[in-house]
Amino acid sequence: MIIIGAGGLGKEILEIFYSTETKRNVALFDNINTSLPEKIYAQFPIIKSFEEAIGFFKENDDYGFTLGIGNPAIRKKLYETFLSIGGKIESVISPKAHIGPFDNHIAAGVNLMIGCVLTHNINVGKGTLINQNATIGHDTNIGKFVEVAPGVNISGYCGIGDLCNIGTNATILPQIKLGRNVIVGAGAVVTKNIPDDSVVVGIPAQKIRNAPIIP
Repeated sequence: MIIIGAGGLGKEILEIFYSTETKRNVALFDNINTSLPEKIYAQFPIIKSFEEAIGFFKENDDYGFTLGIGNPAIRKKLYETFLSIGGKIESVISPKAHIGPFDNHIAAGVNLMIGCVLTHNINVGKGTLINQNATIGHDTNIGKFVEVAPGVNISGYCGIGDLCNIGTNATILPQIKLGRNVIVGAGAVVTKNIPDDSVVVGIPAQKIRNAPIIP
C-alpha cells in the first residue's frame, strides 16, 4: 500500500491503516519535499518518484494506494496519475468513525477519519476525504474528490458537488446544494445554494470571488 502524501494527513492515514491492517508493507509518497528523511518513524519508506512507486508495487505485488493529501484538485490529479501506472485506489476508514447501518454508500478511495459521523442514506463519492469530527446528515450526497475539513457539519438532504473544499467548522444548513468546485471558508454558515466555481465565506456565507477552475 502506498499512501500518497507524507505530511500531516498522510501520517494520520498511516496511523489508521497501521492499526487496522498490519500484514501489508506500507510506504508514503512525496515527490515534492526534498528535505524528507528516507523513512518516517524509522520504519515506513518515503517514495520520491513515480518510478520508485512502480517498483514498490511490483516488489510487493500490491498495487493499492490511498490519498493522503487534502486539496481536492491535487487528490484528483494524483488519483489519475497513480491509476495510469497501475495503482488500485482503496479506502481507509477509521474504526473510530461512526457509519450508520442503513443505506450508506461509500465509493472507492474514500478516507473517513477519526470521530466523523455519517448517519444514514448518504452517498460518498470516489476519492473524498471526510476529516476528524465532521458530521454528515441523512439523505445527503457528497461528490467525488471532496475535502470535508475537521469539525464541519453538513445537515440532512444536502448535495455537495465534486471537488468542493469545505473549511474547518463550517456548517451547511439543511437542503442546501453546493455546485462543483465550491470553496467554503472556515467557520462559514451556508444558508443558500451556491453555484459552481465559487468561494464563499462568512455568516451567512456570501460569495467573494470565483474559485480557480479545476478541469
